Amino acid sequence: MEKQFKHWEDVRDLFRNWREENCRQSEDVVDLWKEVLVNHFSKLGDEGWLVLEQVFIAALDCHSMEVANFCLSKLNQEFPDSMRVKRLKAMKYEALERYEDALDILDIIIKKDETNAASRKRKVTIYKSQGMIIEAIKELTDYLRIFMADQEAWMELSDLYISQQEWNKAAFCVEELILHSPFNHLYLQRYAEIKYTQGGYENLEVARSYYAQAAKLNPNNVRALYGLLLTSVHMASNSKCPSQKKKESIKLSEWATNQLSQLQSSNDSKLFSSQILEGMGNLQIGNDAKN
Repeated sequence: MEKQFKHWEDVRDLFRNWREENCRQSEDVVDLWKEVLVNHFSKLGDEGWLVLEQVFIAALDCHSMEVANFCLSKLNQEFPDSMRVKRLKAMKYEALERYEDALDILDIIIKKDETNAASRKRKVTIYKSQGMIIEAIKELTDYLRIFMADQEAWMELSDLYISQQEWNKAAFCVEELILHSPFNHLYLQRYAEIKYTQGGYENLEVARSYYAQAAKLNPNNVRALYGLLLTSVHMASNSKCPSQKKKESIKLSEWATNQLSQLQSSNDSKLFSSQILEGMGNLQIGNDAKN
């Protein structure tokens, strides 16, 4: 950190701003704690406990276990029965790769409070870090039975199903997201990508429809435009496609091509190329199943 803080109140205010803005700044937090704030902890009042939690998480990020243990010890002394402090202890075990110990603590927390969302999410994170995708899916499914409106969790579950190539279940998760936010072009694009990957004429038709809607909502969505181009070309060349829909597909492919050309001429060419390549990477998974 370039700026030097000489007064502890400046550091306290900076930490407060980072908490409010949800900025980790882990290295800076640990350094400023050791250099300035640790010697003035008693002056922080009740805010000190929030600062300790902030420093603890930052210390785990930096693997500064001495600082983490100091913060956790202080918190445990003040709040010995706190579920929040127990969750922090589980995070410490997770950082030390003592996953079984971390899971045991999280299970205790969840047994006492089934609606503890943070602890359930930490279990999912632990399972993912160990490559235990099936267990992560089960835990996240149980979580969503309670917190059905958590869009981030639905997206995470969709990603997990995609990693297991369970396309129908992944599509169901995105359908839930679309129900929550029907005008979110990224959700529509994701659903189209899944359907495109599944292959087959019917899925291509659905994919084209959702790509078109995503491009309509955001004409600058390169991946949606490129997906619309590919699905339209595939449909136009498919023997199952009626003549009327072939004409529609040809018109859509021409429109998508024009939109992409306009974007290429108006945007930075390198950025545009990287977006196209990213789109290709997402759309070529199921190329063998298009017919």
